[in-house]
Amino acid sequence: MDFSREEYSKHYIVQALFLLMRQYEYENISVTDIVKKAGVGRATFYRYFKSKEDVITFYFEHNKNKFVIEQRFRPRCKEDYYEIVLRVLNVFRQNKEPFRLLRRAHLDSIYLDYLNRNFRNMFSENFPNASVYAPYIYAGMLYNLSMAWLDNDCAESPESLASIIIETVLQ
Repeated sequence: MDFSREEYSKHYIVQALFLLMRQYEYENISVTDIVKKAGVGRATFYRYFKSKEDVITFYFEHNKNKFVIEQRFRPRCKEDYYEIVLRVLNVFRQNKEPFRLLRRAHLDSIYLDYLNRNFRNMFSENFPNASVYAPYIYAGMLYNLSMAWLDNDCAESPESLASIIIETVLQ
């Protein structure tokens, strides 16, 4: 797969921010620190991002887009929904380190905002007659469950959590 210069630059910026967050407090990391670590110029950073928070949001968006591309079917039954939830949980578990860093920096609200926005969009496109509160129920459930799971070092199996979610949502 060929990547464009833009994709590489964004990737390096995201990686640099998370690497720096392992060593320093988020509020002490500057754009200069990020671009130096990423090996790009300040103009490149600002070409793609307005702020450090935008870098984090891009990380979520990039992973969501990758997830959507790899999704090979539309859910039609309980088992299909289980498989999707299981994939979400597996992806979360595989990427738990960035979430730990965000949690430590008290930036997990960026994740919640991202989930709220995406569930609102999904519901408006796919379930226009649903309650205006439905997207927030799903976003809040995923956020709270994933943060509690993260706080427990993702000890429970994704399968057991997927079963709990599906049984709760599809009663």
